[in-house]
Amino acid sequence: MTRDEIVLAIQDIIQTIAPDEDLSNLDHAERLRDQIELDSMDFLDIVMELRKLYGVQIPEEDYKELASMDGCVNYLEPHLADKELHCASNA
Repeated sequence: MTRDEIVLAIQDIIQTIAPDEDLSNLDHAERLRDQIELDSMDFLDIVMELRKLYGVQIPEEDYKELASMDGCVNYLEPHLADKELHCASNA
């Protein structure tokens, strides 16, 4: 997956978990939870969807790496290099 595809994958997962959130103006450097309504259970749902859709196991100590969209992409890029984009809403 490319960096842009990883962003699309994360946005698709967030849209499935928080369908009322507008993701069009996200600042990729800012913490996601400061920009949209995500609680700790929503965050865990994102982690679980990444595991279900892409087979990515994220240890709890690495959760902090996923705080921003940039952090998500940087963390996930090596894990998703050989994966294809899936839509969580269609899974």
